[in-house]
Amino acid sequence: MDSTGARADGVRVLVTGGTSGLGEAMAAALVEAGAIVAITGRDRDRADAAARRLGGGAIGVAMDVRDLDEVERGVEQVVDSLGGLDVLVNNAGIGMRTVNPRFVTTPQPFWMVSPEGFRDVVATNLTGYFLVARAVVPRLVAGGGGRVVNVSMNHSTMNRAGFVPYGPARAGAEALSRIMAADLAGSPVTVNLLLPGGATRTGMIPDDVPEEMRSRLLPASVMAEPIRWLCSHAAAAVHDQRIVASEFAAWLAAHTG
Repeated sequence: MDSTGARADGVRVLVTGGTSGLGEAMAAALVEAGAIVAITGRDRDRADAAARRLGGGAIGVAMDVRDLDEVERGVEQVVDSLGGLDVLVNNAGIGMRTVNPRFVTTPQPFWMVSPEGFRDVVATNLTGYFLVARAVVPRLVAGGGGRVVNVSMNHSTMNRAGFVPYGPARAGAEALSRIMAADLAGSPVTVNLLLPGGATRTGMIPDDVPEEMRSRLLPASVMAEPIRWLCSHAAAAVHDQRIVASEFAAWLAAHTG
């Protein structure tokens, strides 16, 4: 158990992009903490398989966050299956390797990025956050309250050379999150940002990353403790915060001490 002792017993959580990487790590941590979890993925079989690995009654839902109809159907399925929804974790995203498989060792300037690649990353990493939150938040308000956690990344990465379109898409998602928090101020729905605090060992990292760099990567489980806490009773009043997972213990001490 983590140092906070946070539990999320009975909390109904939707984690988008929960079949691998940070999403799967967060979903696993929430199941361990007693939450009832739904995870999404573009491929139905993969989503179902990931849910079986999680256990704890987790369900898999096929959802392409770029597609409005799929989002609306998927959210409706989650709400029906879980009997409601308490927390949305907006996490689904694709990385730089989809537009440049060697982006670490051989970064490319923005003018070499294909328009199709640019659009796909932005549609997933930015528009996807908007579409899923747009479908979920009215249900949370109508149900008396809930929480949104938007996964982000370091500001330095947003501005790094060779990181178009991933950097701009994540910067846009962070701005979107802050506006969502402002729009929901005074409502029963809270919105917060959560980011690892560095590059993580996930499928977004290319195979040719030097071993010295790979050794410094954070484990995906760095997200476990803060996401459990953000879904727990202790975080009920936390709103419009930007929480760095690798610095969570210090952040928590500063905000609850």
